[in-house]
Amino acid sequence: MGILNITDDSFYIKSRFKDTDEILLAVDKMLAQGATIIDIGAASSRPGAKLIQDDLEQEIILPVIVSVVKHFPSAIFSVDTYNSKTAKAAIASGAAIINDISAGTIDKEMLSTIASLNVPYVMMHMQGLPEYMQNAPQYNDVVHDTINYFIERVGLARQLGIKDIIIDPGFGFGKNLQHNYKLLGLLNKFEIFKVPILCGLSRKSIINKVINTTADEALNGTTVLNTIALLNGAHILRVHDVLEAQQAIELVHYYSTINSQ
Repeated sequence: MGILNITDDSFYIKSRFKDTDEILLAVDKMLAQGATIIDIGAASSRPGAKLIQDDLEQEIILPVIVSVVKHFPSAIFSVDTYNSKTAKAAIASGAAIINDISAGTIDKEMLSTIASLNVPYVMMHMQGLPEYMQNAPQYNDVVHDTINYFIERVGLARQLGIKDIIIDPGFGFGKNLQHNYKLLGLLNKFEIFKVPILCGLSRKSIINKVINTTADEALNGTTVLNTIALLNGAHILRVHDVLEAQQAIELVHYYSTINSQ
């Protein structure tokens, strides 16, 4: 899953796109490098970010969806939103997947909207809201608590009729450094849900705090954590750097194939 941020507030400057030609070039490059999904977001969810209103979000994102779908009709586009009205308008504009950092907890109409749209839904775990989620997050047991969260949210989604669910443990969303690495190490515990597991580790502070890099310098660290995630059961990598992620996927697949014989 390649990241296409159309906001000027994303934590990684090189992932921000606004000009139409620049957006189309970025999508073309990611698809050529092996991306199977392009995830479009108009609202930053970095620590400290405030929530965006759905009307402003749609004003920013809908023209982009229309443009990329027109130019890349066979590509699969997901939309990163927690607003149900944006989700509905995005699917009507040609998007295929909704990626919700709140798993339907910010907008209470989201789950019923997804059920009525009958589209795949990525639900992420987040403690709190982006504006304050990194203010001393606490858990009894981060893996156990996150699993319990998904038991409730996945159960409710299925009860409402949502069929295609992807879960995302939410690295960096209301979790300290130890919480993130504990989740990564025990990622295979989430296989109990029998749904795809998505991991978004790309260039995040959980890398930089350990090896003293910046987001600009974190490609190698990202590849290391992506590899660990794949070995521990990740099915989808949400990344800024598609080529390197695709190479990690191919190597881990080859390694796993050889060692399963």
